[in-house]
Amino acid sequence: MKPLARKDLLSLEQYATERPSFRARVLDHKQHRRVDIGPNLTLYFEDRLTVQYQVQEMLRIEKIFEPGGIAEELEAYNPLIPDGHNLKATVMLEFEDVAIRRLRLSELIGLEHQVWLQVAGCDKVFAIANEDLDRSTEDKTAAVHFMRFELDAAMVSALKGGAGLSFGCDHPGYRHQAKVADNTLTSLCGDLD
Repeated sequence: MKPLARKDLLSLEQYATERPSFRARVLDHKQHRRVDIGPNLTLYFEDRLTVQYQVQEMLRIEKIFEPGGIAEELEAYNPLIPDGHNLKATVMLEFEDVAIRRLRLSELIGLEHQVWLQVAGCDKVFAIANEDLDRSTEDKTAAVHFMRFELDAAMVSALKGGAGLSFGCDHPGYRHQAKVADNTLTSLCGDLD
């Protein structure tokens, strides 16, 4: 997928007019780009459309219209767009109760390096996490991570040929896995060349 350029974005005025329909389109699209691994770990897969929505929303909220500001937003968000041989996700550890969240995040240090995907018949591929900055400390992991899963040509070919896909986590404090639903698999295959 090509990175977003300034010409791909709507002006603030255009976006204000088109936002309700654009937002509805993106929310519908996102329904098939989510994988829950157990009860508390969710992967939200990014692509060009989801990233465009995030950029447009940031420009709207911050009222950014200067070329330099737009360029900064594109520079910040473009790395989330898959490049044809990987899947990229915003990953969230979600616990409703604040005290439980605090405790679990301290127990799950290093979890971001234990999340994997597996194409049926292939080895596990562990996520490359938080390339932009470290989001964890020695006391706790973060509630939000950014992950990239690199696939080789054989894996891409297998997925496009109908192989199943699973995601999981091998952290001792959070061992779960999930098979990807067909509609989600179809959407994610669209990220691959």
